[in-house]
Amino acid sequence: MKIEEKYDVIVVGGGHAGCEAALSAARMGSRVLMLNLYLDNTAMMPCNPSIGGPAKGHLVREIDALGGEMANAADNATHHLRWLNTSKGPAVRTLRAQCDPVKYGDHYRKSLLICPNLEVHQALVTDLLIDKGRALGVKIRTGQTFLSKTVIIATGTYLAAKIHIGLTSYKSGPLGMVSASGLSRSLRKTDLAMGRLRTDTTPRVLADSINWEILDRQESMTEPESFSYFSEKRVHEGIICGLTRTNKETHEVMRKYFDRSPLMQGTLDSEGPRYCPSIDDKVIKFPEKDTHPIFLEPINPEGREVYLQNFSTSMCLEAQFESVRTLKGCESAHILRPGYAIEYDFVDSTQLYPWLETKMITNLFLAGQINGTSGYEEAGAQGLIAGINASLRVKEIEPLILRRDQAYIGVLIDDLVTKGTSEPYRMLTSRCEYRLLLRHDNADTRLSKIGKDIGLLKEDKWEILQKRWREIEKETQNIKNTKIPATEKINQILRGAGSSPLSEGMPAADLLKRPEINWDLFSEIISSTIEKELGERISVSTKYKGYIDRQKHQVEKFRRMEQLKFPKGFDFSKVNGLSAEGKQKLLTFMPLTLGQASRISGVPPTDIQLLWVSVENNRRSKDGTSDG
Repeated sequence: MKIEEKYDVIVVGGGHAGCEAALSAARMGSRVLMLNLYLDNTAMMPCNPSIGGPAKGHLVREIDALGGEMANAADNATHHLRWLNTSKGPAVRTLRAQCDPVKYGDHYRKSLLICPNLEVHQALVTDLLIDKGRALGVKIRTGQTFLSKTVIIATGTYLAAKIHIGLTSYKSGPLGMVSASGLSRSLRKTDLAMGRLRTDTTPRVLADSINWEILDRQESMTEPESFSYFSEKRVHEGIICGLTRTNKETHEVMRKYFDRSPLMQGTLDSEGPRYCPSIDDKVIKFPEKDTHPIFLEPINPEGREVYLQNFSTSMCLEAQFESVRTLKGCESAHILRPGYAIEYDFVDSTQLYPWLETKMITNLFLAGQINGTSGYEEAGAQGLIAGINASLRVKEIEPLILRRDQAYIGVLIDDLVTKGTSEPYRMLTSRCEYRLLLRHDNADTRLSKIGKDIGLLKEDKWEILQKRWREIEKETQNIKNTKIPATEKINQILRGAGSSPLSEGMPAADLLKRPEINWDLFSEIISSTIEKELGERISVSTKYKGYIDRQKHQVEKFRRMEQLKFPKGFDFSKVNGLSAEGKQKLLTFMPLTLGQASRISGVPPTDIQLLWVSVENNRRSKDGTSDG
């Protein structure tokens, strides 16, 4: 058997996680080999052809701020764009883009093929090579072996994948691709704890068979916008989405076919996503509800395929055809591709360090759905961090660990490694304790310096950001030095906005703090010419200063806990007084810091106090100090 030359990093998988992993490691100077099952399906979107949304949009911005590619790919492929959560405050406000999957995948594929230090091959990996607890490389189906210093596995939903449509099931990856059974068997031989998860997809319908005229319309926003800090902002017009709803007849059709439902008949032995349940699951769990919203989203401007958002299902074909045609506007709908459930293997993510390396096998990193997550954005974020840390490992540099107060990426990974998951994990804004600090708009100020320092964010992009920050600082100072006169013209503007008129001059910053004064109005009053996005960042910082300062104070307390690390080789079993459950959980998860220990389910506050005392005593004994 021919042994191929050695690489710094091998990435297994060409999905969203694999693409970000390969690009980040290569851009940091590591020699990378990506092995992709099928090159034409690079960064494939087998489920919803969209990027962003609550919490997910935050992840995309953070990937961009660090020097990743997902935001650029989305901007290149967007044909419908909207702001979400605009009425819920700046902390959760974010973009959601509907993307052309072909353009999206093409962008990633081209980025991979032109990237220095990166080789791409189409191959099915069947074995992970391990020696004395260290990952050495991989073997592919045709017998060749590739060696490397580190390996990143980012296989998505392909591991021992199985498709279910009604009571019919067969081995297959997404959209009829090959199931990666060999690699799954290889991983199970390592004694990594593994399980099964499931996700569902929706039927795809021919656009010309839909009566769009009778549907509620959802148009793209008319203001130019982009996900990336570095893309040109554009208006995306022309694609109209439709809104319809299920009804009593829809639900009756589904109930009629429950005897052929894999969900009802118990042929699915895995957990599906809690926050994106199938339509048949909704009918089962919420029998009192007569209707559920369904969004009809064209997949691309040129194609004729429509995605039925919120209608994922594993029902039999007859149930799918009949139930879709009960929807308003879909009475003559023609299904091009049926919905299906796909089950796949995943690894218990509590077996990972916060830099996504496995505790059991040195130099083996895992990223994406193999760790139990759902969603392109969650996968891309993990791939980026895995690629960064694999490259840092090769350079013998300390790994990058993002904290919960730094990034949604930090929240995501911390949840995975401290709590694990028994169902597909979805990033939610509610999982983040410091939402006001981790906004969609300020990912650059939080993370771009980190991206630059590790060599991922390049100098030209860094200069663009610095220019923006200087503009923000200049305008902020201008506002601090400006007083708004109590003129009739000013008061007329204020009355028109439902705001109290001025009886005397007022500092501009105080006027901006008024809830009813938005940036558009304020910029008119002070004649500001700064870019609207930057102005709105100033507005948020001004209006919410008190809340932001309070969260910063909370972060300081949090960081003190995070900075208290357990010494290497710390034996939790020897800490006197720990609860039985707490001791068992600590020995299982082996947290690195006191903060991480405090977030493990089953470890009570009294145990955390005992651990704190033990660590402090350990530190004092090493320092040769005491309280006496």
